[in-house]
Amino acid sequence: MEADLAAFGSPLCGELKRFCKRLREAYREIKEDLTPYRDDRYYRLAPMRLYTLSKRHFVLVFVVFFICFGLTVFIGIAGPNVIETSVARTDLNNSLKLKPFNLSSPPLSTYNQQLWLTCVVELDQHDVSLKRNVTMTVKVLGVVKDGSTPYVNNQVHNRTRLLSCAQKCSEIIVAHLGYLNYTQYNIFVSFEDLNKLTYAKNITFTWKTYNPTFSQVEIWFRFVFVVLTFMVTCLFAHSLRKFSMRDWGIEQKWMSILLPLLLLYNDPFFPLSFLVNSWFPGMLDDLFQSLFLCALLLFWLCVYHGIRVQGERKCLTFYLPKFFIVGLLWLASVTLGIWQTVNEVRDPTYQYRVDTGNFQGMKIFFLVVATTYILYLLFLIVRACSELRNMPYVDLRLKFLTALTFIVLVISIVILYLRFGAQVLQDNFVAELSTHYQNSAEFLSFYGLLNFYLYTLAFVYSPSKNALYESQLKDNPAFSMLNDSDDDVIYGQTLKPARHCLCIPSPSDFH
Repeated sequence: MEADLAAFGSPLCGELKRFCKRLREAYREIKEDLTPYRDDRYYRLAPMRLYTLSKRHFVLVFVVFFICFGLTVFIGIAGPNVIETSVARTDLNNSLKLKPFNLSSPPLSTYNQQLWLTCVVELDQHDVSLKRNVTMTVKVLGVVKDGSTPYVNNQVHNRTRLLSCAQKCSEIIVAHLGYLNYTQYNIFVSFEDLNKLTYAKNITFTWKTYNPTFSQVEIWFRFVFVVLTFMVTCLFAHSLRKFSMRDWGIEQKWMSILLPLLLLYNDPFFPLSFLVNSWFPGMLDDLFQSLFLCALLLFWLCVYHGIRVQGERKCLTFYLPKFFIVGLLWLASVTLGIWQTVNEVRDPTYQYRVDTGNFQGMKIFFLVVATTYILYLLFLIVRACSELRNMPYVDLRLKFLTALTFIVLVISIVILYLRFGAQVLQDNFVAELSTHYQNSAEFLSFYGLLNFYLYTLAFVYSPSKNALYESQLKDNPAFSMLNDSDDDVIYGQTLKPARHCLCIPSPSDFH
């Protein structure tokens, strides 16, 4: 009986051993494909067009980048305004201070995207400065498409807003609807403490929506960027198809990740927000944007560190700290976006003051993590430039990426300042972010900047037409020593011990 069990168990154990051996071999092959050579020369990796560009070509690359970016800016300047406003002014008297204001919005369509109602209190004396909490009661009614029967939301929202006046009173956001279910809205607003303001003369309510013409421009330009990004992604993948992933440089590997994410950043599903009356398409767009921007932040960390530690990119020590820092930034941004959207869907009068403590904590957390990221990135850039500034070909990769990224960051900071001004650092920036677009130029410039930045990187990091032939020629041991430069010898870049060279004497050796 025991002999039968042994005979039965022996083939089974043998099969298990062979299966485990195959798994180990497959894991070893995958690891070798993903791990770069430790001491390889630059041409052991898939060649980049960056190495073949002359100074004139570099100037031409930057000129084309600025021309494409400037073209989007000029188109945006000639485009329509982003926000469309409709003003309703009310003269205050003793009776109106106690009665609710009945406000009807202008006719709306899905191209209006969102709706804001704001108010500004005007004082009869301009030299009066005051700060006072005002209790506000808001009720939102949605009118159906035929206008016959209004849909009444029986929930009444009570909110306390700070009225701050110094020569001119600050604007108060009464309500914000993130998506539009109805063609018109009626909003009843009453201020319980308004009758105590003896200096109040007028109150101006303003409806703000997206300009339908701008919405159409946004759809078309997103579509154009989606098509261009898809074409660039296909061309980049096609240029690398003959090279093993093991031979790809770290920039080329990251471009194969960033280009599909750029496709999502341009949001091919954006037209759904005009076909479906739901908050989901807008939330999806915010998720795609945060995912791409955080991937771009991770790309900078990995490239500036990975180009210095070829072959030593272990998951625990190389990738984990970077994923942790950028992951916290992504988590904070997504949490803020979801938090704001969910609360506004439940309560159109929601603002950060409803939950001031948690909002301030989240904001401080975001600023601390962002500061940590900036310091870490500066540390990696300084170390990479100091250690590799004399390395052939590597310093060229560093200089080009640093120069182009610096230009993009400077332009981005200018765009953000022009878009938000000093209010980007104020506490109410989350609730008012979308109302500060002044024209299409601010939208198109930011989208065009990131798209053309990735297109430029894809161009210089893609192999040239004769890259495969040149790489095979240089990888041939019979010709590798002939192609060695003085820099290769000075910096100690030697072939692997397992590879042998055929040394061919030059004519000068016979003299």
